[in-house]
Amino acid sequence: MFDRAALIDACRTHGTVVRVVVAHVQGSTPREPGAAMLVWDSGQSGTIGGGTLEFEVTQRARALRVDGFSRHALGPDMGQCCGGVVEVLSEIYDLDRALALPEDVIARGPDPMPLSIKRMMKAARNQGQLPPTLLRDGWLIEPARPADRDLWIWGAGHVGRALVDILQHMPGNQLTWVDTAANRFPTEIPAKVRDVVVTEPARLMAHAPTHAAHLILTYSHEIDLALCHAALAHGFGACGLIGSRTKWARFRKRLVTLGHTETQISRITCPIGDPSLGKEPHMIALGVAHRLAQIRQTGRPQREVRA
Repeated sequence: MFDRAALIDACRTHGTVVRVVVAHVQGSTPREPGAAMLVWDSGQSGTIGGGTLEFEVTQRARALRVDGFSRHALGPDMGQCCGGVVEVLSEIYDLDRALALPEDVIARGPDPMPLSIKRMMKAARNQGQLPPTLLRDGWLIEPARPADRDLWIWGAGHVGRALVDILQHMPGNQLTWVDTAANRFPTEIPAKVRDVVVTEPARLMAHAPTHAAHLILTYSHEIDLALCHAALAHGFGACGLIGSRTKWARFRKRLVTLGHTETQISRITCPIGDPSLGKEPHMIALGVAHRLAQIRQTGRPQREVRA
């Protein structure tokens, strides 16, 4: 996906930036269409596969004067063992050009726009059917990466720490980490994570954005229940609860008595993650990360993960 926000940030920091994206591949290649990197005079971020291809494309990007495609046969031209062919598009951006990019689907190529591209743009904007990164009829079309997700993690125990350990490295998440005491958090908290200490976590739920996603996994069933109740009353984009079938059955009954309907309650996923991976904290966290990545890429998980 086209990470518009990252490009804008890079242009604000470094001025002129070249975005290099894999537009098309044939055979065995290091990365897939859509893999991209940003290059500026004194540095770069992202990767299109590393090795000789990335080194050569980076050198070309720093000397680039006009947007354009380039084709690279990895075996004959570069001696790479992949042996496939990669076509990349390199584009020069300043801040004004980056800010002018659309926020949903980005397509560019020589006029006029082909009918095939027009149809994909219409399907994306009218029906929400985002296209893959695709080079067709001389035009490259890419879906834009969605805005970062507000993700609230309630609990700094073993599973909470495993989740932060993994999710801090995933793009697209703004992490807020909540617990009842400062000494429940690790000594060092990642710079990108906002930690919040509050004695009554359920009262903090009212301050979360109504589109936020929540992962509830505190040390107390009573706190977990209060958070579920508060989330249902406040509104949320997604909500997951750690627990067993027995815990969730009891919670459902209590949430009904608190005034929530079965339809509303069913929006909460319990257990979180993928039970087939086991109950070790990092296995739970991997299952959650996989599910979040699916939703990020497609708008929905490939399958519901439930007990």
